[in-house]
Amino acid sequence: MEITNLIPHIEALIFASDKALTSLEVTELVNNAFGFMEDKISLDQVEAAMEGIREKYDSEFYPFEMRQSGGGWQFLTKKDYHKTIAQLNGDKFLKRLSAASLETLAIIAYKQPVTKGEIEAIRGVSSDYAVQKLLEKELIIISGRNEKLPGHPLVYSTSKNFMDYFGINSADDLPKIKEVLAEQLVQPTVIKDAEVTDEDTTENKTEGNEEDTVLSVSEEGELVDKAEESGE
Repeated sequence: MEITNLIPHIEALIFASDKALTSLEVTELVNNAFGFMEDKISLDQVEAAMEGIREKYDSEFYPFEMRQSGGGWQFLTKKDYHKTIAQLNGDKFLKRLSAASLETLAIIAYKQPVTKGEIEAIRGVSSDYAVQKLLEKELIIISGRNEKLPGHPLVYSTSKNFMDYFGINSADDLPKIKEVLAEQLVQPTVIKDAEVTDEDTTENKTEGNEEDTVLSVSEEGELVDKAEESGE
């Protein structure tokens, strides 16, 4: 089958599926649909067709795109239309999660697989209710037991629904902790010399001179004399 003839069948499968489909699943479904064909559709053909579909919907003319999310391929609305469709389900879903649930979910996402005891050690409070709510919403799953700890406690991980909802393909796609913290770094606070007059300040601004900045606060919270730093 030609790639151009294969593309609409793949689009139909991904559009109609209630879950993300992998390339292998798509290949099997297409071959099942065309069982009468002697030459089976190969995985390479399907992946080539899916790449064409992805490029097709990357165009600005479409409000949605095909991308890997939730462990497979699916059609997702583009970010530019988030506020529009959030009225239907997105924001409402998140608003039902309490701050405790969101905090617990973040810990599980970054520490998985993790026990409830480990979650509580990080949060400092009981997490029974939060974990139960996340299980009910199918954002997390019980992925086994920790055989190394006494009592072999249950361990929790994020679910495919979690990846699907947040538009990621695996836990590796989550923002790195260092990247998140880097955006929150506090810049040093500059302190002006109290003895500098308005006239001097105006003159310095005109000349582009920054010598009126005598002290600054470092990231460690200490006052730093710039004159001393420069050896003056």
